[in-house]
Amino acid sequence: MVGIRRRARAGRVVAAVVAAALLGAAATGCGGGEEKAAGADVVRTSPIAERLAKLPAVVDGAKVVVGNAGAPRTVQVLVDPHCGYCAKFEAAGGQALLELAGEGKVRVEYLLASFLDRGGASGSVRAVNALRASVDAGKFAEYQAAVFASRPKGAFTDELLLRIADRVPGLRGADFDRAVADGTYEEWVGEAEQGFEATGMRGTPAVLVDGKPVGTKDGSMFDAAAFAGTLKAVGVGV
Repeated sequence: MVGIRRRARAGRVVAAVVAAALLGAAATGCGGGEEKAAGADVVRTSPIAERLAKLPAVVDGAKVVVGNAGAPRTVQVLVDPHCGYCAKFEAAGGQALLELAGEGKVRVEYLLASFLDRGGASGSVRAVNALRASVDAGKFAEYQAAVFASRPKGAFTDELLLRIADRVPGLRGADFDRAVADGTYEEWVGEAEQGFEATGMRGTPAVLVDGKPVGTKDGSMFDAAAFAGTLKAVGVGV
């Protein structure tokens, strides 16, 4: 019965968000041409996992906010867990951004999209549900990095999401495992997708500073050092 209820909920969430994917896409990124996964599913963690484990994260409406509340600047990050270009960004520019968050220089607002999950094909709804559950366990930043680093060639499954969680110390437990299996936060997943749509962006990844995208046209978001420079040029991290 749980499986039936979960599929029904997932179907409603996907139906609500597919329209956004059909509107169009950014010139570079998911929606405008997918970056393919390299091969068989391999669970990986971030090279800065220990530092990410210290970053606080809270849910603020449809967003997950990482970093200290007193940080001088706020940056929005728009990503879909199954977007290959998002995984590429998270391994480079996203890591640079979280380094700045760890230094107290910026707060990062994540809008977790799931528009790639047409008919459950990518498992993005499942992944965003698991990411939301990781906030409750105080492990979002570390788990989020591991999820993108472990992006599968096929769809995210509950089994894979739990295997990724095994690599994040202190994340697995009855509450987290139940939230993953039951799709506890799938309603919130739909709210997060609506938050993504409300930005007016049509593809992922995207980084917004004061509502304007940075690092997309010049591709600097895919290079950690270059993106750190891009951020400094708009007053982030200085």
